[in-house]
Amino acid sequence: MKRSVIMFACLLVGTWALASAQDASQQSAPDNTKVNQRDKDRTEPTADQQKESKSDRDIAQQIRQSIVKDKSLSTYAHNIKVISQSGTVTLKGPVKSAEEKNAIEAKAAGIVGQDKIINQLEVKPDKD
Repeated sequence: MKRSVIMFACLLVGTWALASAQDASQQSAPDNTKVNQRDKDRTEPTADQQKESKSDRDIAQQIRQSIVKDKSLSTYAHNIKVISQSGTVTLKGPVKSAEEKNAIEAKAAGIVGQDKIINQLEVKPDKD
């Protein structure tokens, strides 16, 4: 009896693994070519250009903490880039909806003011 249960469990796991592998092979790989090209442009702010001044670090930290505390936001939203340069904040990355995009911008504007926000967030809803 015990041996039958173990064999059945192995069969289930094997079937699940095969189905998962087939699903993964049918999904297209993400294509970030356009974003990567955009970020190669030296005029585009990227995370490695984050200023090391205390005020810029504090601004980025406050905005990041505000975003992460909001559990209604998706994982995408929690992982956006927040880049502060001389008090101006650039927001970059994918979010799941226009509502998330607006919510994140409002959080940043509440910290530095609407006129200091460059919103480059992109709405990328699930394909399911």
